[in-house]
Amino acid sequence: MPGTRIIEQANGKIQHILLDLDGTLADTAQDLAFTLNRLLQNEGHQPLAFEKIRPVVSHGATAMIELGFGDTLPADKFKQLIQQFLDIYQNHLTHKTTLFPGMAELLATIEARGQLWGVVTNKPSWLTDPLMEELGLAQRAACIVSGDTVENKKPHPQPIHHACELMGVSAAECIYVGDAQRDIEAGQRAGMKTLAALFGYISEGDNPADWGADGMIEHPREIIEWQQRFNLNQV
Repeated sequence: MPGTRIIEQANGKIQHILLDLDGTLADTAQDLAFTLNRLLQNEGHQPLAFEKIRPVVSHGATAMIELGFGDTLPADKFKQLIQQFLDIYQNHLTHKTTLFPGMAELLATIEARGQLWGVVTNKPSWLTDPLMEELGLAQRAACIVSGDTVENKKPHPQPIHHACELMGVSAAECIYVGDAQRDIEAGQRAGMKTLAALFGYISEGDNPADWGADGMIEHPREIIEWQQRFNLNQV
């Protein structure tokens, strides 16, 4: 991953793409569902259907433990389950994880244009970094900002500002794409255009139309279409 670069003067055009990881760049749901169900079985519980787990994946280990075990566990038991969950997941990062359909083509298009792409996730770096390595993306990403890279996590804008610093670009030159409300909030607070990834892990209770994103997409290829639209509107 490149080091910090000098921030270039924005030219008024949106050229670069920042992506959330789980539910936006990569379809990690099956490996995370496996992890939760293995933990449930270890604790003497019945596994949950994949369809019930998938919408919760973007909200992290805490939300998944609450889904499987409820939210009234004693604090010490909850902490123990979180650690066991992470231990299992660390050994199953990419057994079934792949890029979302069309994402590989999107990244290739961005790179062919000489533009930059990067990842901003709340996932801790000790999981993010090996996951990106195993997907063959660690050296291609212009930046990888994890949940413990800087002091604050999304929806705080600090991780996105840090990503811009690493890439040497301004927020005005980037689009941030994510599948959770905190992603859109973080991108907005950082001063960049945002897109809600409807192909990600969105639950029945979520309403992306209320998140305030600049656009909503059903497929990664639409990111390029929105980039062109944003730039045309600036002319």
